[in-house]
Amino acid sequence: MIPIGDDIPNRTFPFVTIALIVINVAVFLYELTLAGGAQAFIGAHGVIPKDVMAALTRLDLNGLSDNFMSSLFIHSGWLHLAGNMLYLWIFGNNVEDKLGHIKYLGFYAVAGVVAMSVHVLSMPGSADPAIGASGAIAGVLGAYLVMFPRARVFIVIPLFVFFPVVAIRAVYVLSFWFLQQLISGAGAIVEPASAAGVAWWAHIGGFGAGMIMGRFMVREGKQKVRWS
Repeated sequence: MIPIGDDIPNRTFPFVTIALIVINVAVFLYELTLAGGAQAFIGAHGVIPKDVMAALTRLDLNGLSDNFMSSLFIHSGWLHLAGNMLYLWIFGNNVEDKLGHIKYLGFYAVAGVVAMSVHVLSMPGSADPAIGASGAIAGVLGAYLVMFPRARVFIVIPLFVFFPVVAIRAVYVLSFWFLQQLISGAGAIVEPASAAGVAWWAHIGGFGAGMIMGRFMVREGKQKVRWS
């Protein structure tokens, strides 16, 4: 299933969501110019659980550096980037509209840090750098679920040569997405090799953080939405 939009109108222009997308794309284009040096760039700016745990063991807070933030803007390929930015655009603009621009930016950053932290705790011995905006975006999905559960999300369902579009309530779409993450995350704990390079627990942690923050960060004066 591929989401392509929703039926929630925006009251404000999504400056922050667009800025985040532009920065992510710009960083990825910069990665492409590095050629063989891209892996070194990812290693230097991604979150490596083993190194984080070692720094915590030494009580070396400086050793944690700022990678928890920089890693949120690095992607491993076009599909990784495109998928994340599609979800960010569809769901992020409405969450930004609900929270306000400044709160939304802070929300996004906190969700991303929490997501990476959960990933570190789930795989403390991993030497593979974790990168990508998906943990922070999972936070956006969690907030969207509690803010707009009855919204209709337009989904493309690939069926061989046919691509029908259906409208499904957000509560079902996002609950199904989260269930997939839980199943895959549980599998990664039992058999780490099954993770296939995906930080499932970052998604789970980000989504949970987004749901919790989404409950408490909504500004006064609830947005009126017409449901049909």
